[in-house]
Amino acid sequence: MQWTPQVTVAAHPNDRIIVALSGGVDSAVAALLMKRQGYVVSGVFMKNWEDDDTESDCPSREDLIDAVAVAERLGIDIEVVNFAAEYRQRVFSRFLAELQAGRTPNPDVVCNREVKFKACLDHALALGGGSMATGHYARIAHRQGQLLLLRGIDPAKDQSYFLYMLGQAQLAHSVFPIGSMRKSEVRAAAAEARLAVHDKRDSTGICFIGERRFRPFLSRYLPITPGEIRSLEGEVLGEHPGVVYYTLGQREGLGIGGVKGALEAPWYVLDKDLKNNVLVVGQGHEHPRLLCQSLEASSLHWVAARAPVLPLRCTVKTRYRQADQPATIMAIDAGRCRLVFEAPQWAVTPGQAAVFYQEEVCLGGAAIDRVFHDAP
Repeated sequence: MQWTPQVTVAAHPNDRIIVALSGGVDSAVAALLMKRQGYVVSGVFMKNWEDDDTESDCPSREDLIDAVAVAERLGIDIEVVNFAAEYRQRVFSRFLAELQAGRTPNPDVVCNREVKFKACLDHALALGGGSMATGHYARIAHRQGQLLLLRGIDPAKDQSYFLYMLGQAQLAHSVFPIGSMRKSEVRAAAAEARLAVHDKRDSTGICFIGERRFRPFLSRYLPITPGEIRSLEGEVLGEHPGVVYYTLGQREGLGIGGVKGALEAPWYVLDKDLKNNVLVVGQGHEHPRLLCQSLEASSLHWVAARAPVLPLRCTVKTRYRQADQPATIMAIDAGRCRLVFEAPQWAVTPGQAAVFYQEEVCLGGAAIDRVFHDAP
């Protein structure tokens, strides 16, 4: 069985399409489908990290080998482009700054905006490509003169959450060939085409940096500042290696054993007191300090050229794997908004993205700044 993509942008067979080949199965099948549709396909492989690459340890080398093998199998050209400087300046530096400010950033969102759909898309257009195709599980549609960003049809793989900062200019030159496929179908298409990456496991870890031991890796860039772990009442319960290594709602890695007089219940991170370098913890998954009724967010971005009228009822995700939650978006001032949820949300974390939806349409989103335990 041969799979065909749902192409919803102004691209036509015999046009040139640049495919961002990552060395994984998703981008490989994106290239496969574009070629089967009759497009003139070329590949680019982005090298975005080289700080600690060595001859014996270069995480991107295996991916490059796989990307080249896919290109050879499909009979297409591939070029290696180095965006390491752009990644460090626009993504990684911000990632470190957010951690130092006590927030939990999402580098994938910023990487999509600044590297994949800025530096790489600009490069693809400069090569003469009419559009750039990627292996994202998302879709693009037209409605009333606007380009819409839609969820991928596979709910377990939908990546629209990470693409909410794209706008009309980026979508006009983007194609998501596998957005109408499920992961199992993507792997089946790759196996049927005898692509060696058909059973390659999905990448994890920090965007473009890969799987690393988080604390040792960050310790090379951020100062190690041990401090106390305290209860809300101020009781010292232990010591942490640095508040930057923790996020709200975290349970693992606290090292708190039995505490005299305390309940036999798990401890969770409730707050990070940066001024005093204290990690504040409490017991119980449903601790009131872990429940958020509303939040304030900044860097508000809408996918459509025309922003919707606020207040607006919609659904919201405050983290990637979360189910949609009903909420109302209210304006504060330019670029800032307040979200009020119908039901309290667990461990909403500053630095993460709040992404807005109306059914299958991703409307946009904003960066979470502050959380409130009560409605306004």
